[in-house]
Amino acid sequence: MNLYQTVTDDETLLRDGTIKLHGPAGFEGMRKAGRLAAEILDALVDHVAPGVSTGALDDIVREMTMAGGAVPATLGYRGYAHSCCISINHVVCHGIPSDKVLKDGDIVNIDVTPLRDGWHGDTSRMYLVGDVPLKARRLIDVTYECLMLGIEQARPGARLGDIGAAIQHHAERQRYGVVREFCGHGVGRLFHDAPEVVHAARAGTGPELKPGMFFTIEPMINVGKPGVKLLEDGWTAVTRDRSLSAQFEHSIGITETGCEIFTASPKGLNQPPY
Repeated sequence: MNLYQTVTDDETLLRDGTIKLHGPAGFEGMRKAGRLAAEILDALVDHVAPGVSTGALDDIVREMTMAGGAVPATLGYRGYAHSCCISINHVVCHGIPSDKVLKDGDIVNIDVTPLRDGWHGDTSRMYLVGDVPLKARRLIDVTYECLMLGIEQARPGARLGDIGAAIQHHAERQRYGVVREFCGHGVGRLFHDAPEVVHAARAGTGPELKPGMFFTIEPMINVGKPGVKLLEDGWTAVTRDRSLSAQFEHSIGITETGCEIFTASPKGLNQPPY
């Protein structure tokens, strides 16, 4: 089987292990979906505060997604009943919105994926709740740096392993742990597709990056060891040692000369403090 599949942007796509190569219409579709996703995260800056419940934030995400002519891709996905994932402190990813109230000093990741005109805009961002300790702020800064160092490697002719190697090198220089159990993924008209984009890898390994590839880069970085465990709800992943964890995510497309970030903040609010 050929590893790559050049696709037209109106054909039915299957998750068949091939890496899809998209054309100009795909880039335009991802720009629109990615911009809406980023606008939603921008709007949440004014709402993430002590005393606000994660369920209330989920309501805002759902309302903004639908007002933008999209639907939340997570709503009903494999039985998931919410419009986003909200992960606090030692929760690595896939935290479930609830009546849980944010507290002063918390750090929070909010992960949204509006499905707009058939395209998925998948992105997440960290937020500071009130007065956050320096240790947590430093983790967030390094995690964002990891994301952007990974994106710097995303260009034609590079290898997927180059992305993971850049992320791993930077995180481990700070003595942080890089989560292995979750990774980035192909994205587009399918929510999760090939390739898997691991965040700890050896440079020069993995599939070659080619123009038209769409995927997410979403490093999860722990203050402590990299190990995680899944809670009984089947979704929430937490650090095994209860250390803080942070994550940022962008959806990108490989161009002829580099890459395009589809989910960059229109207001420049890509990392805290906002």
